[in-house]
Amino acid sequence: MRKYTKRVWVGRVQIGGGAPISIQSMTNTKTVKETIEQIHSLEQEGVDIVRIAVPDIDTAMRIKEIKPNIKTPLVADIHYDYRLAIESIKQGADKIRINPGNIGGKEKIKEIVKCAKDYNIPIRIGVNSGSLERDLIEKFAKSTSEALVESALRNIKILEDLAFYNIVVSVKSSDTKTTIEANRCLSAATDYPLHIGVTEAGITEVGTIRSSIAIGALLLDGIGDTIRVSLTASPIEEVRVAKEILKSLSLREGASVISCPTCKRCEIDVEGIARELLKRINGIKKTLKIAVMGCIVNGPGEAKDADFGITGGKSTGIIFRKGKIIKKVPKERIIDELVEEVTLYG
Repeated sequence: MRKYTKRVWVGRVQIGGGAPISIQSMTNTKTVKETIEQIHSLEQEGVDIVRIAVPDIDTAMRIKEIKPNIKTPLVADIHYDYRLAIESIKQGADKIRINPGNIGGKEKIKEIVKCAKDYNIPIRIGVNSGSLERDLIEKFAKSTSEALVESALRNIKILEDLAFYNIVVSVKSSDTKTTIEANRCLSAATDYPLHIGVTEAGITEVGTIRSSIAIGALLLDGIGDTIRVSLTASPIEEVRVAKEILKSLSLREGASVISCPTCKRCEIDVEGIARELLKRINGIKKTLKIAVMGCIVNGPGEAKDADFGITGGKSTGIIFRKGKIIKKVPKERIIDELVEEVTLYG
């Protein structure tokens, strides 16, 4: 059963309070034009919330140029300089992400909190293994799950002491097991909504595995209100992987493609067809399972639980639904014909 957490609004998107788990990503662009274009691509892919890095005051000032041109709530990612947080809020950020422990003292945090209250926006306390307070590193000798949680709870208290409760929290490590342990412990200690993910997860192939293990394990525990798959890759890939994680756990609607591992009996390009189908069905909202099977003899039977499936021989493609053959088509037409059937069905 999913844990019920406090409700926080990031623009038009609700986090916690039983709301659907939202997908986040972060831009990696340099100019306003590039940032807007990338956010548009992320929106088409299905992102719910987008974050931008704010390393200087000029970037903070540009938020007012970005906001009118996008639909997605925008989060400003701040490190060290409290003035960047305040300016980002004033320029229209829907949420800021800070680590209160590295902002530079209670008075500076107090100014950020006042501004966030004035503009009624939330603050995400983001604790990473690489940004722990020095005393915690000395206490625990390294970035343990216990150290991450102690830092998060300490920073929550800083904001609560200022009568600020519009809070989202994250504890992240590049180590999958540490991330899981820290979030389980933090979830038991607080009712604030949690943003979950593995930081510095790696390139797509590696980061997908690490993120899927950690995020999947936590979601199965009922922990997590919003997720980001952090990859050394295009943000588009982050959203695609995040969507697949949620769809795999029946936490988001949409069409999914399954495919066989292939063998000597295979007479169609299973991988190529599966990849093309993923692109073609991206916009389908209804929950469907589509199978690409390489064996014309066993394919329909092995994938009988799929809503739709395809397989083929040397020249003929077969489309089936719930294990029953519904159409035979020329093999070169198999993708187009299947997409047509799926579209009519949906």
